[in-house]
Amino acid sequence: MNVSVVLFTADLRLNDHPPLRAASDGSRQVVPLFVRDPAVDGAGFAAPNRLAFLADCLRDLDAGLRDRGGRLVVRSGDVVEQVCKVAAEADADEVHMAADVSGHAHRREARLRLALEREGRRLHVHETVTTAVTPGALTPASSDHFAVFTPYYRQWSQQRLRDVLAAPRTVRVPEGVVSGQLSSRDGLPELSPGLAAGGEVAGRKRLTGWLRSGIAAYEDRHDDLAGDATSHLSPHLHFGTLSSVELVHRARGVGGPGAEAFVRQLAWRDFNRQVLAARTQAATADYRTKHDRWRSERAAREDIEAWKEGRTGYPIVDAAMRQLRHEGWMHNRGRLLTASFLAKTLYVDWRVGARHFLSLLVDGDVANNQLNWQWMAGTGTDSRPNRVLNPVTQAKRYDPDGAYVRRWIPELDSLSAPLIHEPWKLTGLDRAAIDYPDPIVELSEGLARFRRGRDRD
Repeated sequence: MNVSVVLFTADLRLNDHPPLRAASDGSRQVVPLFVRDPAVDGAGFAAPNRLAFLADCLRDLDAGLRDRGGRLVVRSGDVVEQVCKVAAEADADEVHMAADVSGHAHRREARLRLALEREGRRLHVHETVTTAVTPGALTPASSDHFAVFTPYYRQWSQQRLRDVLAAPRTVRVPEGVVSGQLSSRDGLPELSPGLAAGGEVAGRKRLTGWLRSGIAAYEDRHDDLAGDATSHLSPHLHFGTLSSVELVHRARGVGGPGAEAFVRQLAWRDFNRQVLAARTQAATADYRTKHDRWRSERAAREDIEAWKEGRTGYPIVDAAMRQLRHEGWMHNRGRLLTASFLAKTLYVDWRVGARHFLSLLVDGDVANNQLNWQWMAGTGTDSRPNRVLNPVTQAKRYDPDGAYVRRWIPELDSLSAPLIHEPWKLTGLDRAAIDYPDPIVELSEGLARFRRGRDRD
């Protein structure tokens, strides 16, 4: 046996891919494999936007492999069963894959290792494929993980990252291993109209543009809602078409305050993943419970629907929610504002919001999505769990001219700033001329309800 199987999961690229490079060293043949897992569908993670982006990624990966003499093998079914079948068909003696942090990933790895060992095959799990620093590699003296970002970042910044690996020049796939058909985004229902294209080629093109003309201003402009001055690389990090290690190296190569601020965001991503790796239950349960008495979904149904549809009466919140529906993506400042509004102003369980985000976000990542929602809801790692973001104050600060609101709420286009952020102040015919709802809750009322729920009134 001189054949390796490389199981691709959330690492759909050829550049800087440790499992692929390890498997293809020397004279070995390689079976690049992706398994469509029905457990993902069953868990509710097969959102149309991510399925479309995934289809782009797999087609791009297959094209890149074919340029190197290989091809992508696609199977459907239980991952462990399909990997073992492919390994047997190819007479492979080893399987390589990237480490991951979710509870599902841990269970999958354990099952796969046991099944392969029974057949006399080895499983090699590679770290720093989906992160820059291995989850669990950095720990404080008193715990198995960091619960506060700043000391984590201090240690994270001092780590020497591995070198970036070039894509293999050739990939030799043994004959006789059958593949299913590659899917396409064509025909998928309910896609966001502005959904970006997936794949490593698209990701590397965006990265090149970002390093050339975006990253230098990132520190000053990352909260500028209308300026849209963030990298938009999060979907490519989620699907692994870009490597965190490479991004850190290349950003540091550019240097400057903007690059440092961008690298800090990559560290936040690693921080959330090391939290989830240590506390997998945080995907569904409070990391630090506040014993909230959340409004029931039934009681809050109308408010929840208004929030989802972008009809809360608070323009900055509604603009962000409409961006989410149109693009399958939302500006980070918008994510903070909409999460604060749902969890604290409306006092609705953060899991309701996290679930809705995962139904639309193309970068919907369990670690980042769930733990950022918990951070904003005050049940996560935030050291100020009772902070509430005022949507009007935030709008005037981060969208001072109202350009972001106008982009997504055209019915308010005629209003000038700062009135565009408080259209309820209009009276008479001026108010009647605008088809936009009044606020579904007074901010003072929402704050009082939240404080009662947290026993702080």
